[in-house]
Amino acid sequence: MQTTPETSTKKPAFCRSYLPRHRRDERGVTMILVALAMIAIIAMAALSIDVVTLYLDREEAQRAADAAALAAARVISVSGITTNADPSNDTAAWQSVCGTAGTATLIAQAVGSQNAVGGVASSTPTITYSAQGSLPGVSDCSTLARAFAINPTVIVQVQRTGLPTLFSRIWSRSSNTVSATAMAEAFNPSDSETIDPGGQNVPVVPRCVKPWIIPDIDPKAGGVLVHHHSGIIQNQSIKLNGGFPGIGEEFILTNACTGTTCSTPTQGQYVPAFISTSPVVAAPHCANGANDDFQQAITGCDESTVYACGTVNGAQADMTTNRGSDISAAVQCITNIPTGNDTLDVTSYPFQIKAGTGNPIITNQAVTSSNSIMTLPIYDNGGSLTGNYPQVTILGFMQVFVNNVNSSGNMDVYILNVAGCGNGASSTLSAPGTSPVPIRLITPQ
Repeated sequence: MQTTPETSTKKPAFCRSYLPRHRRDERGVTMILVALAMIAIIAMAALSIDVVTLYLDREEAQRAADAAALAAARVISVSGITTNADPSNDTAAWQSVCGTAGTATLIAQAVGSQNAVGGVASSTPTITYSAQGSLPGVSDCSTLARAFAINPTVIVQVQRTGLPTLFSRIWSRSSNTVSATAMAEAFNPSDSETIDPGGQNVPVVPRCVKPWIIPDIDPKAGGVLVHHHSGIIQNQSIKLNGGFPGIGEEFILTNACTGTTCSTPTQGQYVPAFISTSPVVAAPHCANGANDDFQQAITGCDESTVYACGTVNGAQADMTTNRGSDISAAVQCITNIPTGNDTLDVTSYPFQIKAGTGNPIITNQAVTSSNSIMTLPIYDNGGSLTGNYPQVTILGFMQVFVNNVNSSGNMDVYILNVAGCGNGASSTLSAPGTSPVPIRLITPQ
């Protein structure tokens, strides 16, 4: 029987697709949409680059303002001007520090201008001053009231115009401008009860205090150095060429220990302080016996020992050992005496620190900081110091510039600053720092 082949019903593997007539005109639309989307995405990416660049420029401006404000506050802190009470007491001295052409103003302008913004130095920043951060500030601090001497605040505004754009110039040819404001304050606790809402003195708690306790006696003029209640320095004046009494006074700080024992210090003398045995921060090993805790407290930063300003029995003296040779070695170590120590020019005010050959930063140029600047605790010398480790009440701190030291631990120094907290100091508020007049950045209000 003959079989008839069946007709195949399978569809071909490939076949041509036919679009309806009304869809044929839409062919290629997706490509156009993708192209348009790519343009928008690229434009947004390009604009974001400009936005990020502008943000980074703003951060650079803020850093420049911060550095300038801190530099000016540092100058005010070490100048000793805050101990000179009301700016109206000595207008010329205040103007020389923070007037329109004062040292603090000029340094702030230099620091603010040297910090590049957008790869280019910014224009000269605007420097103003106020008490307790009140706005607006004034360009000449000598016109301010006494509150400024207690809590001087520096306000720095940095502005950079003409910042170039990379891609946003497609839409606009105008350049961008960024600005930043920074405020830094120095705080002298002396008579701070007059500006504190609670009516109490606000004590300062400096770190890196050198372990030499001095009595509350003016080293050369005699009499009380700081008022026991308010903490105000008694001799509010600026002296040139080492004159006395006041800031700039030169004297020999003498070791009150002889042989192996120490006696109660008198005018211009000191006794060692009792320090903790906790590790000392950043102590160089350049003095004989540098592993000794006492020497490290001088050459480094003894942050563990607390000199509680305004607190009864806030520190201890060490009457057991004559540490004169240790002090001599440690002071020479930290200051590079006699080979290349920094020097202090006291022929005009503000005093100028000149870097010595041992200064790692710069030589024979003016600097605002030096290892020769040291902070010493002042104690209430109401009675004799008896026993091995008698407790004392700290009334304030003296900042000195050390010119020289001999083998017995006697030092030739200049007074740079004095800050007192008084017996009636608050036990709840404090202003910490490495100086009796500490500085810090604050947030503009």
